[in-house]
Amino acid sequence: MNKELEHSFVELLEKHQNIVHKVCRLYTNNYDAHNDLFQEITIQLWKAYPKFRGDAKFSTWMYRVGLNTAITLYRKSKRSIKTQDFEGVEFKIKAEDYDDTEEQQLKVLYKAVHQLNDIEKALVFLYLEDKDYREISETLGISEVNARVKMNRIKTKLRTILNP
Repeated sequence: MNKELEHSFVELLEKHQNIVHKVCRLYTNNYDAHNDLFQEITIQLWKAYPKFRGDAKFSTWMYRVGLNTAITLYRKSKRSIKTQDFEGVEFKIKAEDYDDTEEQQLKVLYKAVHQLNDIEKALVFLYLEDKDYREISETLGISEVNARVKMNRIKTKLRTILNP
């Protein structure tokens, strides 16, 4: 491929790489699986980039490719088979006055979200990223009404999981 195309891809990937990391965090629960999925999503983005028409924002297209890649791999391999949790490999320096309330809330949320199916995870992820239902529906390839209905059902499901 030409250098200009490669340069623009690398620039956009660097600018929006947190999207890929968030998708990886959602569908993996250990460092190696995260890195493997990040690499696979990057490869799929690169393969698809020449066909990117710009009809949607690059970030929306990136969400779609990333989520579709993660869902496809998740369905093929069922990576949620007992792997090492992130907590075992994270290193944190805590100050004496460190308040881990937000961290604990995120752990509870991720634990609950990991119990959802792959499409539900993607929908929650996009919702938490403050995407509107139009953009969610475009990214997931479902109608806007369907996205709203699914999200309401997921909210009920999460309430049940979080408050048994």
